[in-house]
Amino acid sequence: MGWSWSNWKMWWSHDPFLQEVVRFSLWCRGITFFMQVAFNQLIPDHNADAFSPPRLGPNTLGDNIVELLFGGLGRWDAEHFLFIAEHGYVYEHNMAFFPLLPLLIGGLAQGPLLPLAGLLRLRSRLLISSAFLNCVCSTLAAVSLYLLGCVTLQSRRSAFLSALLFCMSPVSIFMASTYSESLYVLATFAGLWQLQKHRTICSSAFLSLATAARSNGLVNAGFLLHSTVKEAIQRKNYSGKLLQTIFGIVLIILPFVLFQCFCFVRSCLESDENQQIPQELVQLAIEKGYRVHKTHIPAWCSLRFPLAYSHIQSEYWDVGLFRYFKLQQLPNFLLASPVMILSICTILEYTSSNLELCRTLGLWKVQSKYTNGFYGPHVFVYVAHLAALTGFGFLCMHVQVLTRLLFSSCPVLYWFCSHVIHKNEPWILGLKRGKTVSNPALQLLLAWTSLQQGTRIILAYFFGYWVIGTALHVNFLPWT
Repeated sequence: MGWSWSNWKMWWSHDPFLQEVVRFSLWCRGITFFMQVAFNQLIPDHNADAFSPPRLGPNTLGDNIVELLFGGLGRWDAEHFLFIAEHGYVYEHNMAFFPLLPLLIGGLAQGPLLPLAGLLRLRSRLLISSAFLNCVCSTLAAVSLYLLGCVTLQSRRSAFLSALLFCMSPVSIFMASTYSESLYVLATFAGLWQLQKHRTICSSAFLSLATAARSNGLVNAGFLLHSTVKEAIQRKNYSGKLLQTIFGIVLIILPFVLFQCFCFVRSCLESDENQQIPQELVQLAIEKGYRVHKTHIPAWCSLRFPLAYSHIQSEYWDVGLFRYFKLQQLPNFLLASPVMILSICTILEYTSSNLELCRTLGLWKVQSKYTNGFYGPHVFVYVAHLAALTGFGFLCMHVQVLTRLLFSSCPVLYWFCSHVIHKNEPWILGLKRGKTVSNPALQLLLAWTSLQQGTRIILAYFFGYWVIGTALHVNFLPWT
C-alpha cells in the first residue's frame, strides 16, 4: 500500500528533493505570513463594499493580538468562511461557499483550541485554526505536486522545480488566507497523483473532498472518465475498471449534490425549527438587504432543477456568459492577462508538438518522439483540463478570479514554467545532489543578471504577484 507510515518514512529519508520541498514551502508560508502582518499595519484598509458582519461581544487583549497578527488573513471571501464557521449559513448568499473549510476550522477552534475560549473569542480561534490548517495543506499540496510530477513527467528534477514554483506561486496569499484554495489544491493534486498510480477509489476519495471544498471540483470527474475510456480503447486492465469509475464519479459528485439538498431543505421547506439569530445579524440583513432563511420561500425553489448555487452566483455575483464583458471591468481583465497568456502558451506549446496525440484526444497510442517530460502523452489530459477551465473562467466568471482558479487547479501550469526554465537555464540541471540538494529556485534568484528573458518574466510574475497580491489583499484592495 502506498499510504503506510513506513513508505512515507522511506520517501522522506531517501528523497532529498522531497525534504527540500517541505522546507521551502514552510519558509514561503512564513514569509507570506510576515508580509501580511507588515502590509496590514503599514497600509490603511480600503473601505471596500465587501461582506463585513458585526463582531459579537467585546474584544479581549488576546483578540486584539490575534487581529494584529492574523487580521490580514480574514479579508474578502474569508469573511464568509469565518462567518459560516461561527454562525452557520444564516444568509442566502453564504451558500455560495462550500462547507469543508468552515467545518474543519470550526472543529479545530471548538476542539484543540477550546481551552483558549476564556482568552479568545470564537472568531479569533477560527483565524488561528485557518492559518494553521492552510499552512499544513499548502505544504502537503506542494509534496503532492512533486509526487504527481514524478509519476506523470517521469522526471524528478522537473517535478522538483515545479513544486518549488508552487511554493512561491502568484496566489500565495490565497493559500495562506481563510480561503478554500489550500484544501482544494491538496485534495486535487493528491487525487490526481493516486489516479496516475491507478488507485481509482483512493483517487476518488480525495477528489470528492475537493468538491466539498469548491464547486469546480466537479470538473475533476473528467480525469476518471478519460482514464477509463483510454483503458477501454487500449484494452488494458478494463475488467472491473468501469464499475470503479462509475463509483468514483458518483463519489466526486456526491458532496455537491448533498450540499444542494441541504440548501434546498434549509431555504425551501417549511420547518418548525426556531433558529435564534442574533439581533445584530438581523439588523445587518435589514440594512444590506440580505435574505435570511425561512423569512420567505425564494423563487428558485420552484424551478425544475432548484440549484441554490446557480441562483446565488447569478443573482448576487452576476456570474454568467459574457456578463463580465464591460468597459469598467477592463482593469480586472488586465489583472488576469498574465495567467491567460501563460495558459495559452502552455496549450499551444503542447498541442503544436503533439498534433496527432491531440487529434485522438490522448485516447489512442500514437507514435511520438516524446515519452516523458512536459511533452509526454500523460500530460494531454492536464492540458485539456487547463483549456476547459481557462475558457469557462474567461467567458463566464469574474475574470480576476481566474488566476487563483487556474493556479490552484492545474498542475500543468507549473510543469510548463519548469519546462521553460530548464530549457532556458540548462545549468540548473547540473546542481549537486547529495544528502541535501541545492534549491534551484534560490539559485535562479542569485543568478538573476545572467538569466534568459523568458526565465526572468516567469520569476518576476511569480514574485511580483506574490508580494503585490499580499499587499493589496490584506487591505481590502481589489485582489480577490
